[in-house]
Amino acid sequence: MDWDEAKPHLSAKLDPANVRPPSKFGPKGHYIEGWHTIAEANRIFGFGEWSYEISKLSQDGLDHGKNAKGDEQWQAAYTSIIRVRVGDVTREDVGFGSGFAKAKGDAIEGATKEAVTDGLKRALRTFGNPFGLALYDKTRASVGVDEPKFDAPACAKRLNDGMIARKTKEDLLAYWKGEAGAIGALKDNDAAAYDKLRADMAAHAATLIADPARQAPPPNGQEHTSVAGGFDA
Repeated sequence: MDWDEAKPHLSAKLDPANVRPPSKFGPKGHYIEGWHTIAEANRIFGFGEWSYEISKLSQDGLDHGKNAKGDEQWQAAYTSIIRVRVGDVTREDVGFGSGFAKAKGDAIEGATKEAVTDGLKRALRTFGNPFGLALYDKTRASVGVDEPKFDAPACAKRLNDGMIARKTKEDLLAYWKGEAGAIGALKDNDAAAYDKLRADMAAHAATLIADPARQAPPPNGQEHTSVAGGFDA
């Protein structure tokens, strides 16, 4: 198990799109669904890098009565202890499930499944926010979407490709000014890449000619400003 690779995923915020609100006949608080918990474990740990087992599954109640409408039904209650293994790490927690149905077997089935799923979710939650740990913080500080990390190489390549496509000095300078936001971000995150881009821009400008149709006579006999000198952010 590569914990260094998994750590960024485990410390990421819990996407609110995966959070379900309380329900009348289900969890009393916000929660994530069982299938999503398993899918996240497969995604973060790997299909063959984690497993779980039922350490204990016990019946806490099995009664026959009537529901609110007066119909007869069976009511079952089960508790579980679920052990999760990820690499050489083992976590364990309890779960509870209840089942209501006309047939006794259906009530038991519903209760046992819910107890196992609840225990699995609670055990996995100890590994981090994506498994629902963030929901236990009343401030919900870790529920949200993390801003993507700035990709300096990709940004530098895009800017460089755009630079090469410019065929006149005026278009190149206009391109530089139009990409001020991206260029500033590159400068803040990777100074070396920014310096190289600026040098490449100046070198490319030296190979270009001015567009006569866009050249206005300089006022009062002043010289045109050097395009190469305008590459800064």
